[in-house]
Amino acid sequence: MNDNTLLRQDARVITLVGLAHGTSHFYHVILAALIPWLKPEFGLSYSQLGLLMTIFFVVSGVGQAMAGFVVDRLGARAVLCSGIALLGVSAMMLSSAHSYAQLMLGAFIAGCGNCVFHPADYTLLNQRVSKARLAHGFSVHGISGNIGWALSPLFLTFVAGRTDWRTALLSAAALPLVVLALLVWNRHALRPEPAAIPVGSAAAASVAGDASAFSFLKLKVVWMCFAFFFISAVALAGIQTFAATSLVSLYGMSLATATSAYTCFMFASAAGMVYGGFLGAGSRNHDRIIMIAFGTAAVLALVLAAAAVPAWMAVVLMGLIGLVTGVSGPSRDLMIRSAAPANATGRVFGVVYSGLDSGLAVGAMLFGLVMDAHHPAGVFVVIGLFQALVILTALGVGNNSRMAAIPKTA
Repeated sequence: MNDNTLLRQDARVITLVGLAHGTSHFYHVILAALIPWLKPEFGLSYSQLGLLMTIFFVVSGVGQAMAGFVVDRLGARAVLCSGIALLGVSAMMLSSAHSYAQLMLGAFIAGCGNCVFHPADYTLLNQRVSKARLAHGFSVHGISGNIGWALSPLFLTFVAGRTDWRTALLSAAALPLVVLALLVWNRHALRPEPAAIPVGSAAAASVAGDASAFSFLKLKVVWMCFAFFFISAVALAGIQTFAATSLVSLYGMSLATATSAYTCFMFASAAGMVYGGFLGAGSRNHDRIIMIAFGTAAVLALVLAAAAVPAWMAVVLMGLIGLVTGVSGPSRDLMIRSAAPANATGRVFGVVYSGLDSGLAVGAMLFGLVMDAHHPAGVFVVIGLFQALVILTALGVGNNSRMAAIPKTA
């Protein structure tokens, strides 16, 4: 295969997987974006609203660990398409909800759809994208997710503000239908047979010869990676769910301005991932990049909590937090890849990324309780605390990987 053909193949796979991932992240915040409409419509507390998002992420987290095994057995393409279809169904169900129980059911179905993306996406990227462009593939994957996070509240609040929240959710159902059609149209590019199996990771050697499908669970580094995702996701949950509401209370800004601060966070994070792709590709010390990024983010979050800057500066600080955490994204994925044994990519990414959903589930409830206790500043204090804790897990993963890579002598 010549270079031009390989480039086109890589670009097509990266684009298709990125579109699917962006759709997944778009659905992460469809309920959070509509809090100003759902709260009075159903007479809900912030804790009850947080519980809806907790249901979504608990189901997604548990399902994600299981989906990794299904991906390794049945192939990533079919699993990915099924997840996209379920997201569309969930939006239609949520748009017709007339009780809290129906909202919970819609959140449950959305979680079932969301659970497939990380094991399916990363399996496709590892199998179908050449090694030279893999870091950039991870970068685009992260960027598309952040774009989905950023566009979701903009789209939903725009439609809901001019019509109603039901129409906004029904409109959101069109996105997965379009993406599903594109995946089916380009299904040959995502064919299940692997182009190459990633080898040479430090973890691969430690499980060589072990045929058990669960052997990767013996690896300490896998659970360190899980802890990394869990802790960082708790912080992210605070930004996704109640950062905008907290900014309104702390700085007296309008909801529109607060929503734009969240959007600034997401787009800046996407920009950071572009640079992070180049930075990660040229570095072997991915944990150090992550530590610097999250240490900076933690400090900025505490500045926001102090409400010691004008409202316009709060928007800038949200963008800076997004920028530095975005830079760490590709390094994070490369760090996880180094922990994945050969032929277990789906399983490892499924289990590890279930930490992301688990953290988002816990965070949604935690920050809902903080807001119900009337502590908007506490939202950013807790965000900063968990961002600081991420540093410890990244250090642990990095040290473990470096030790595993050192040849053992008799």
